[in-house]
Amino acid sequence: MHDRAEPAVGAAIECASILEWHRRQAPDRNGEHTPHGTGKARMAKRSSGKKKLTSLTDVYAYFRKNRTPITFLSPTPYNLLGLGRWINKFEYVNYFDSFDGTHPKVAVPREHGPHEFRSIEDVNNYLLRHREVRAKLKERGPGYLLLVMFDEETEALAKELGLKIALPRARLRKHIDSKIVTTQLGNEAGIASAPNTMGRAKSFNELMKLATAAKLGKDLVVQTPYGDSGRTTFFIRSEADWKKNEDILAKEQLKVMRRINHLPGTLEAVATRHGTLVGPLQTDITGFAEVTPYKGGWCGNDVFTGGLEVERKAVQKMAQKLGDRLYKAGYRGAFCMDFLIDTDTRKVYLGEINPRISGASPMTNLITSTYGGCPVYMFHMLEFMDVDWEVDLSAVQQRWAEFDNWSQLILKYPHDKVEMITRAPASGIWRMDKNGDIALVRKSIDWFLVSGEDEAFYLRVYTAGDYRYHGADIGILVSRGRFQTDDRKLTDRARQWVAAIDRQFQGVPVSGSSAPTPPPMNETTKMF
Repeated sequence: MHDRAEPAVGAAIECASILEWHRRQAPDRNGEHTPHGTGKARMAKRSSGKKKLTSLTDVYAYFRKNRTPITFLSPTPYNLLGLGRWINKFEYVNYFDSFDGTHPKVAVPREHGPHEFRSIEDVNNYLLRHREVRAKLKERGPGYLLLVMFDEETEALAKELGLKIALPRARLRKHIDSKIVTTQLGNEAGIASAPNTMGRAKSFNELMKLATAAKLGKDLVVQTPYGDSGRTTFFIRSEADWKKNEDILAKEQLKVMRRINHLPGTLEAVATRHGTLVGPLQTDITGFAEVTPYKGGWCGNDVFTGGLEVERKAVQKMAQKLGDRLYKAGYRGAFCMDFLIDTDTRKVYLGEINPRISGASPMTNLITSTYGGCPVYMFHMLEFMDVDWEVDLSAVQQRWAEFDNWSQLILKYPHDKVEMITRAPASGIWRMDKNGDIALVRKSIDWFLVSGEDEAFYLRVYTAGDYRYHGADIGILVSRGRFQTDDRKLTDRARQWVAAIDRQFQGVPVSGSSAPTPPPMNETTKMF
């Protein structure tokens, strides 16, 4: 495939060498770490004198009695909200005070000056440098750190504080995160991607030469390697489409795909030494103007039973194969796998890999804990904690085969203006009346107590005194039932909830030198 573009060969060789290095350092299915084929001996040595966990009862007891601090550090607690119900000594350190100080396990530093963050990594590194956060973490003592995004600076700051990041190294995650590398790993695992080719193009004509050589047609989807898909995916039919984004596309390695009619979805899985556990299938909610300003941008998920039975099995098998391949490359723990279902042929294709805690994590933990009795992130943590374990994963997988329907919406500010917020809805459970108006009925600290489709849990991000701007992440809604129809339209109920939450906000326009500068549309500035 790469002989059509020489730069792609170089990228593939570089990636292959890095993955081979990590493969040699990879944890073994029968051991903890096998740089020289010594996994079993190392595991025996590390686990000497400690009871091996062989049942879910053992796993529950282990985490209930856990004395090692585990901290989720992120802009908000959203991704792993509720996990503290299951794991003792699990707490959150956040930038946004979503609960006004009422959540017993959330710490937010009080002192904040003006900051301009361009990524989640920026926020996390700011927190790890903050004197209040450092004092809090040192008080808790040595332990584990979980983050959605981090870089080499984060790793250095964590090491200073005596914390181990319970995730694969940033360097490996960065390379796997590339959409180019995703395709290569999928190919190696025998997983098909949508018809595609990879290479570079300085002009529309060069792009069409790539597409023609690969028999992709003239209606194309083009992606750059890194970033939120909603901001780094381009639909190109004409030279005019190319010209709109030429300054971005001409500089990057490109994945060029045939445009297909498809249903996009995602799921979260955990690659472990004993196999890969796969969470429930989630269909993506994307590109609705009421919820996000980004065409094709992710703005939520539906998790439902019934329908897509053949595709569910195919997607689960795909995720298991991919998790096993990632494990061989040195990657262990949670990852998010995006997929596409061709609605004309019903074929299932690999989309991309998000090698991290992700936006799919909340629904995954909700389903696996509420209906399966064992949140999948317990198994993620087992891969990083000093304990030997072996549980029948096929039996665990079956535990969350049946569940109720749930949905989430990620609410971005869709208007092209800047306002300072003067009033914002509180986090908690809200109820909608027959007129579409909502009221706060319970100041809950997570979504587990939502009792019906007339209720939704709202997690606030921005509050009074903050600015809201085009594309800003305003908050998250989680509710029972579905927010999207089978033919991919927002339900009337979803539209009512979005409008009702918006009515709870008040703000004043800001302009001139006092207005913050919104980040460029193509930058990865999402907070989840």
